[in-house]
Amino acid sequence: MDIIPAIDLINGQAVRLYQGDYNRKTVYSSNPVQVAQAFAKQGVSRLHVVDLEGAKEGKIVNTNIIKDICQAVSIPVEVGGGIRDIATVDTLLHNGADRVILGTAALQDKVFLKQALQEYGHHKILVSIDAKDGKVASCGWLNTSDVYAIDLAKEMYEMGVKYIVYTDISRDGTLTEPNYPSIKQMIDIFKGHVIASGGMATLFQLIKLKEMGAQGVIIGKAAYTGQINLNDAVRFVNEFID
Repeated sequence: MDIIPAIDLINGQAVRLYQGDYNRKTVYSSNPVQVAQAFAKQGVSRLHVVDLEGAKEGKIVNTNIIKDICQAVSIPVEVGGGIRDIATVDTLLHNGADRVILGTAALQDKVFLKQALQEYGHHKILVSIDAKDGKVASCGWLNTSDVYAIDLAKEMYEMGVKYIVYTDISRDGTLTEPNYPSIKQMIDIFKGHVIASGGMATLFQLIKLKEMGAQGVIIGKAAYTGQINLNDAVRFVNEFID
């Protein structure tokens, strides 16, 4: 199972939000590149970078910092937040991103999603499904649709998507625990690879998610506070025997 630390960007800084609330922001570093390099040295599989300003505005804002992060580390970097057209996908991949994350676009623009899958392949396109009370949120989690997360997951698989990130927004940044029932439901319904996100706080939670069949786990606030040591997490998960 992949251990994937998250770097969320606002105003060129590495931040974390509480339950997706932009008014409850904690700044952890003014140098996200250094954060990326520190994470990469701890044996993690890849980095998860999200332009939170881009997610709100519908276009990538922190372009230069994202490029610097991608070029500063030797591990793969997946990038999301405000990706709404093929030109942006092409730019990010050209600048060193290993794959791009489509969230709002996957919900609202199926033509674009289909085009991205056709041009770049399912291994380069990751879909983020972010849920509030079971329904999909978009535009930086500011809007909640009438679409249920499980229904979107089914549709994504039928369209050829093979990788999704599933986040329960109510758990994100809380350092409590993942929403195991909803994650298990997503793993059972989506026949591709599910990366779980939201609420990670202990090593044993990671093992439980691995047992459930999660392909990866995104670690946010716990990686910054030290509540989860990434070196320990990688070793613990890799040494765990089912």
